[in-house]
Amino acid sequence: MPVSPPYPARALRALVALALVMAIGGCGGEQGPSEAERQAQAARERAAAEAAARYERAVLDARERRLERLQRPDGWLSLVGLHWLEQGNSFVGSGATRGVRLAVGPDELGLITVEGPRVRFRASPSAGVTFDGAPAGRGARELATDADGATPTVVGFNGGDASFIVIERGGRLALRVRDALAPTRTGFSGLDYFDIDPAFRFDARFEPHPPGQTLAIVSVLGVEEPMANPGAVVFTKDGREHRLEAVDEGDGRLFLIFADRTSGHETYPAARFLYAERPGDAGLTVVDFNLAYNPPCAFTEFSTCPLPPPSNRLDLRVAAGEKKPRRFAAP
Repeated sequence: MPVSPPYPARALRALVALALVMAIGGCGGEQGPSEAERQAQAARERAAAEAAARYERAVLDARERRLERLQRPDGWLSLVGLHWLEQGNSFVGSGATRGVRLAVGPDELGLITVEGPRVRFRASPSAGVTFDGAPAGRGARELATDADGATPTVVGFNGGDASFIVIERGGRLALRVRDALAPTRTGFSGLDYFDIDPAFRFDARFEPHPPGQTLAIVSVLGVEEPMANPGAVVFTKDGREHRLEAVDEGDGRLFLIFADRTSGHETYPAARFLYAERPGDAGLTVVDFNLAYNPPCAFTEFSTCPLPPPSNRLDLRVAAGEKKPRRFAAP
């Protein structure tokens, strides 16, 4: 009659293996890491943790600056009007009979005159108007527009809380009106983001285009305008290459207007924006989607945002950067 072993076969095999390991260790077999190796590994881990903390802090700082800019009294949240101008004379003000009727300000603010690309404004004496912070006086003033990247004249009123500038889009001129007391600004409750993910920070290859090349960019107004297109950035995610055409707004940076598989779901449907620096000598730049943000048209109907070209609609879920805006809640 067979005698049952004191341990099941599997347990016995495990005990034998453990004994062999102990015997090898006791006979001067393979040693664990030395003290110097352990210290070196610990130093590498500390350096990696410090680098990760610096990166996270840099992204958080950028997001804080983004929020501060958005909430400025003259930021995008303060927009309350976009009024297209006709050639000739029009009275401007909040009165019902004004040719350019504003949502804020006195009944009559002044008279605006459009002659071709030139715009003049004569303030009403009692309206308290300023030009770039200085009292308007009694005469008409030619207003600078934002055409060709110029700095437009700021026409202030309501004690400085409200203002307008003249913008040019597709050959047409319009008043862009701001009010620091707009409910969209005073009732703003903040921004939401995906968790910071270094996997969406890429060392991207820059592929330059011939000098002078442009790319047709369509705005939310349906207006198509050519923008300088210095090249494209190419990055690899999960073994697949992705490409984004860049435009240059005049400051030398690469401006990326893109949509992806989160658009219309977690993120704003139309687009998100991102900047990258000009490439270095190695032809590389950094594309960090953790810094992607919503365009102004995500917050206001009075903006003229560019939309992504078809080439910049990524077949990729970019779960990084700014999420779609919260629903507006009046204060």
